[in-house]
Amino acid sequence: MENTASSIPSKMKAWVYSEHGKPVDVLKLDSNYDVPQLKEDQVLIKVVAAALNPVDFKRMLGMFIHSDSPLPSVPGYDVAGVVLKVGSQVRTLKEGDEVYGNINEKGLDRPKRSGTLAEYTVAEENLLALKPKNLGFIEAAAIPLAIGTAYEGLHKTALSAGKSILVLGGAGGVGTMVIQLAKHVFGASKVAATSSSAKLELLKSLGADLAIDYTKENFEDLPEKFDVIYDAVGQSERAVKAIKEGGKVVTIEPVGELAEPAFRFILTSSGAMLGTLNPFLENGKVKPVIDPRGTFAFSQTPQAFSYLETGRVTGKIVIHPIP
Repeated sequence: MENTASSIPSKMKAWVYSEHGKPVDVLKLDSNYDVPQLKEDQVLIKVVAAALNPVDFKRMLGMFIHSDSPLPSVPGYDVAGVVLKVGSQVRTLKEGDEVYGNINEKGLDRPKRSGTLAEYTVAEENLLALKPKNLGFIEAAAIPLAIGTAYEGLHKTALSAGKSILVLGGAGGVGTMVIQLAKHVFGASKVAATSSSAKLELLKSLGADLAIDYTKENFEDLPEKFDVIYDAVGQSERAVKAIKEGGKVVTIEPVGELAEPAFRFILTSSGAMLGTLNPFLENGKVKPVIDPRGTFAFSQTPQAFSYLETGRVTGKIVIHPIP
């Protein structure tokens, strides 16, 4: 990389919103935005690729206004890039390291105002991991928030070998990771998942034993019941009808009514968790899924958000290249 610590500019290109509304209306490209200042436990990253998540546009719409950071804000949680500079207390990462991670430890508690949809971003060392050697930056950027959400949710349900699981929304960013982790990391005996007709083969390729077409059948009417249901779409009132006695339902939909005994959680991000899962990424057991039309140039970020907002994305959307 040509950029050494001495040549880091003070200004950068970044997508910024200064008011709440739809991304296509409120996101503006600022070519003169301040490069974020480095704190002693952080590293400065040259962003190579950044992934979009529903939380980004939900924040833009003003859904989490009470716990959000003040505007203006650069959106973006997921990053893959190169360390350009390290703070004085950083111990393991060094300049030139290729890293990836979710830059916000608490997803909805005052997220960073200088997110990943910019030329540079900063993140605490403990939120980052070295990029898996077999993956490029685009693939790596697609992983952190989704795999973290999948892993933490499965952990909280106590999924273990011999248990069955149903994944609602199996073809989305989180769902594609839940299927793979349930099968290859947690050792579930049976993995079922829902999607639309066109995505059933994808679910099977990721490890689903049973792929359910939600346009043709209601999962809660099936005779089979499950030990765990991972609800990535916000259908807890239906999900609780499809669990075994004593079963668990976890949902990641942050708003709305919850049917007993379903529970929700908000991701706590960590580099250590990524490190734990790196072997499964490096041996190919767990793979990032990127939508067939899911890589958008930096200049096309508002259009990428419009596509994400349709709710029809398979896997992830990644912004690349970034200037």
